[in-house]
Parts: sequence; structure tokens; C-alpha cells
Amino acid sequence: VAGNGQNALLLAISGEELSRHPEAISIDGAPVGGLPAKQRRLKGLASVPEERNGHAAVPEFTLADNTVLTARDRLGMVSAGMIKSSSARTYAGEVITAFAVKALGPGSTAGSLSGGNLQKYIMGREILQKPSVLVVSQPTWGVDAGAAAAIHQAIIDLAAAGSAVVVISQDLDELLSLCDTLAVINGGRLSKPMQVEGADIEEIGLLMGGIHGEGAVHAV
Repeated sequence: VAGNGQNALLLAISGEELSRHPEAISIDGAPVGGLPAKQRRLKGLASVPEERNGHAAVPEFTLADNTVLTARDRLGMVSAGMIKSSSARTYAGEVITAFAVKALGPGSTAGSLSGGNLQKYIMGREILQKPSVLVVSQPTWGVDAGAAAAIHQAIIDLAAAGSAVVVISQDLDELLSLCDTLAVINGGRLSKPMQVEGADIEEIGLLMGGIHGEGAVHAV
């Protein structure tokens, strides 16, 4: 439900905000709630926030420079404190090709891309790093049907390859088509997870309306 803690959940999982309970968030069984975003990325976490321009990407930066924001440590784009520009350009080119991003090349600025192409680029930048965990907020917000389909397929393929994917979305149809397990956040409370297959739409509606069933807990 919009405005009921989705962004806070993204920040908590990604490490942009630290948890008071380190054990509340774990990667491969290791508690990471007290680790900052950089350390979580090194442990295999990737994240895509809702806001494309200004949060996920810097509009004035080139696509190559924008890869450095999240891939520099995992892909070794920095040496002796210096950015390896050739590595950044190469990786940006790989993302553009793999995700069919309409751009002139790695030297294009993020702000010059359409919303759908920028979202495909941001998703590709994270997915091609082969994270063990990906958390993505509103993955297809404001993009056209073609870009949405490509993004959905990329998420499905990543999960099929063995990664855990957490999708935070206001679009119930999107969640039902992408996810195996579903939980509802309302008023800062997280419902008991349920299997999407055979899920009771009426029950989901009640949870979205703030009527929490057994197992509801405060979101971390």
C-alpha cells in the first residue's frame, strides 16, 4: 500500500539505513543489519530504488560513470584510489547490449535517456553483477509496456538462476505475476507471508485495508 513503509523497507534492506537489530537482516545466514550499503554489496546484495534520477542514477553523469556508483567494488573498477574508466565503459556497453537500452553509448548521460531505457539500464547494471540478493522498488513504475516486459523477464531469469529477489511494488498484478511469496505492508506492519499460488485475493484486500491477520509484525 503506497506510503506505508515500502521506501523504509528498501532503505533498511539495502543498508542506506542501519537496523538497530543486526540479526533482523541476513545474507546467506550472516547478520548484516548493522553493515552499511557498501559492505552489503560486497556480500552479494544489489538494490534498485524507486527514484531513477537522483537516487539510482545521477542524470548529469555518463552511463559509464553511473556504473561506478554500485559496481566499482564488486567488479574492481577502482585501483589505487583511481577509477578504471575503461572497465566502466566496457561494463556500461555490456549493460546497454544485454538489456537493449536505446542510447548512443556509454558516454551518453543518464538524463538523456527515456524513463524506460534508464530503468532498463539501472536494472541491467545491478543484474549483470549476478547478486545473490536483489531488492527492487517499483521496478516498472512509469515505463512503457515493452520496457516493463523486458524488466519482468530479467527479474524472472535472475530468480531462476538462483538469486533471491525482493520486489516492492504498489501494483498487485505485477506482484502476483512475478513472485512466489507475498506479504503486505500497511501502517508500518508486515503481514504474515503467503504463497502466491492459491492466494486469497479477498484476504490480500483485507490486509491492504489494514486488517492484519495472525503473524503481522512491525517492519524493520
